[in-house]
Order: sequence, then C-alpha cells, then structure tokens
Amino acid sequence: MSLGNNLFQARKKVGLSQETVAEKLGVSRQTVSKWETDETVPDIYQAKRLTKLYNLTLDELIEFDIDVKEIEDIIKNTDEEKEAKVNWTNAWSQKYPVLATYQQKVDIHKYAFEIRKMLNNLCSQYGYNKLDSMLVLKDILYHEWKGQ
Repeated sequence: MSLGNNLFQARKKVGLSQETVAEKLGVSRQTVSKWETDETVPDIYQAKRLTKLYNLTLDELIEFDIDVKEIEDIIKNTDEEKEAKVNWTNAWSQKYPVLATYQQKVDIHKYAFEIRKMLNNLCSQYGYNKLDSMLVLKDILYHEWKGQ
C-alpha cells in the first residue's frame, strides 16, 4: 500500500473528514487530499501530528493496514468473558473445514496425551501457568508449521 492510501485508511478508521483533519492541522483540505492521493507527502512535523490524530505511531502510519489494525484492535479489546462465548472450532471451521471433520478421523487421545505432556513440561520446567504454556506451545507449533 502507498502512504497516501495508508493516510486515507487511517483517517477513515477514526471517522474524520478531510476537512476536519485539515482544520486540526492548520492546512487546506486540498493538502490532505494531495497526501492521500500521493501527489505530495506531509512533512515530518505534519506526519507527527497525524499520528496523534489517528492514534498511531509513525511506523504504524507508514505501514498502516486496515485489516491488520482491526484484528489487533479486536484482540486488544477481547476479554475472557467475550472469549468464552465464542466456539472457536465452529468459527474457524467456516474458513478451514477440516476443523469440523478431523474428530472422526484423527486419534485425538493419542495427540492429546502428547500435547498434555508438552504442556506439563512447560509448566514444570519454566514455571509457566497453563494458559502461558498453551500459548508458548501454540507459538512454537505455528513457527514450525511456517518453517522458521
């Protein structure tokens, strides 16, 4: 994505018009439009003010991805009560159908036994609680799957 598109998406995410941004920064609406269409770029002073206006860091503004930002916001604002209401297997199986069918094919007890041993080892060797052990194991599995 271009810086202009990042600026446009960030502005839309906070629900501001070009006019409002221009007024708050002391520039014309046309200037904001030129930034968003990549005709010009804001100077570092204006970029810093934009980060405050859009509640982003300068790095986030430069690399702004509306989808990633929305996912990060959802994760940040999710608590255990909300999490408990979601059937994650059903939710993810809409995108990955194998999650709805593997239970009939896979020897779950065999894998569960091995996973439980790994979780217990993380708890005893590193002092992690159950949740932290699960998160660490999940992260290791993810990185192994990605080949890192």
